[in-house]
Amino acid sequence: MKLDYSIDKYIQMLRKDKDYFHTFIDKPGLAVGVLVLAPGEEDSQEPHDSNEVYLVLNGDGFLRIGSKDYEVSTNKMFFVAKDTQHFFHRNTKELIVVYFFGG
Repeated sequence: MKLDYSIDKYIQMLRKDKDYFHTFIDKPGLAVGVLVLAPGEEDSQEPHDSNEVYLVLNGDGFLRIGSKDYEVSTNKMFFVAKDTQHFFHRNTKELIVVYFFGG
């Protein structure tokens, strides 16, 4: 069982790939991954059936949760309840976010 992870490795992979997110831990009750959006790139995710936490490592823009926009900045964290519409938008810098699904 893998116990250590290099987020930088996944960031580099996503910069070269057509996908913008990668889940690198996928266990019952917990999933963890990284999301990388180029400036202005569309975040097309749909509501999830688990609660989620986002930790912003780098970037700017907004995270819409329901009908409200929250400003995104480095080292900011967000909670999104399961089944809630949400997406990142209007980033002018590369956006790098670690996400955690649970429950």
